[in-house]
Amino acid sequence: MRKKLKIYLPFVNAGMQETTTYRVNWIFLMLGNVLSCFISYFLWTAIYSSSDNPSMNGFTMPQMVVYIFLMFLTSTLINSGGTYDIGEEIRDGSIAMRILKPVSYNSTFLFQELGNKLMTVCILIVPMVAGVEIVRYNLTDEVQFKILNFLLYILSCVFAYLINFFFNICFGFIAFVIKYLWGANMMKNCIVGFLSGQIIPLAFFPEMVEKIFLLLPFSSLTYTPVMIYMEMYTGTKMLGYMGLQLFWVLFFWGLSKFLWSVSIKHLTVQGG
Repeated sequence: MRKKLKIYLPFVNAGMQETTTYRVNWIFLMLGNVLSCFISYFLWTAIYSSSDNPSMNGFTMPQMVVYIFLMFLTSTLINSGGTYDIGEEIRDGSIAMRILKPVSYNSTFLFQELGNKLMTVCILIVPMVAGVEIVRYNLTDEVQFKILNFLLYILSCVFAYLINFFFNICFGFIAFVIKYLWGANMMKNCIVGFLSGQIIPLAFFPEMVEKIFLLLPFSSLTYTPVMIYMEMYTGTKMLGYMGLQLFWVLFFWGLSKFLWSVSIKHLTVQGG
């Protein structure tokens, strides 16, 4: 185990160096996400202001504000660029260098992203969580932060990231056939954002639609961790949805192994 970790440590370092080298790009990406977050905030403020009901589908306005900012934090923590990276490597031919290495193709992406993720977590997690808790305190006049709840949220985010990573790897293998994934990736991101509750909380859908969406893997990406943090999932309900997350991790991990064995037979290197 230690020997395997030693093999993949250079990929972790590469991911960390990539974040620090292209830090201006990272900053602008975060600013874009923050802008999107505030647009959602003002939109929901207008919706609640025009309603006579202080609560909608189980969400009060203070809870919706917390939901919006937690969605931003969670989507940043679990973000994975595997689809884009695979598509680009196939397009420019650099994939040939990666598959020649005596290491697992999927694992090289995973450890490289972990390096990137470590930098993101170190920079964002403390100020963002502190910001969310300050907002919650200002809205409710009570300190609501609970360390156990936070740790369960982090564990749920780990599951969510692994689901997202292996799902994106599986989707990225389409590039072995269609060669260029930019348009398909944009469509995929829009669909996943909608089905994962990033745009509209799943509780706002009709009951039957909500139940279907909750069983899909996309609700496990951001909706489940956020609902755990907000204590809307507790007890057996929380364990059930975390168990569902674990199921999807194993499902997409196994699917990525199978699709790799199939897709590699269709690889045509361009450029390089």
